[in-house]
Amino acid sequence: MSEHSGEDLAVAEQSGAATRILVIDDSNTIRRSAEIFLKQGGCEVVLAEDGFDALAKVSDHRPDLIFCDILMPRLDGYQTCAIIKRNPQFANVPVIMLSSKDGLFDKARGRMVGSEDYLTKPFTKDQLLQAVHRHCRAAP
Repeated sequence: MSEHSGEDLAVAEQSGAATRILVIDDSNTIRRSAEIFLKQGGCEVVLAEDGFDALAKVSDHRPDLIFCDILMPRLDGYQTCAIIKRNPQFANVPVIMLSSKDGLFDKARGRMVGSEDYLTKPFTKDQLLQAVHRHCRAAP
């Protein structure tokens, strides 16, 4: 039994339904780690391999929060975030950029395309769930 189980379930109990999270990353390892951590926190998880895959899944699944890798083939995280934020239906969905770099430039560029936060990889379960708590508090 996890010591955090009661605390983790608080994410799911905020609205009576699980918080739906979209994780966009071209690394299978990162996607699976995020999925395990978020499911342990009581979230519903949708995975996307790249920006194009993500754009279809945003419409289909209507996530409450999006974690988006920056460095991806075809459509990078900045472009993906900008496209999501330009759509009025999804403009208010928080996007948190994921990157292995912890540079000021990357954080600033993420803000310019509309991201709400920035997490450096590798992230811990606590960092991921704290980001969900911070950005999904006001979720309906």
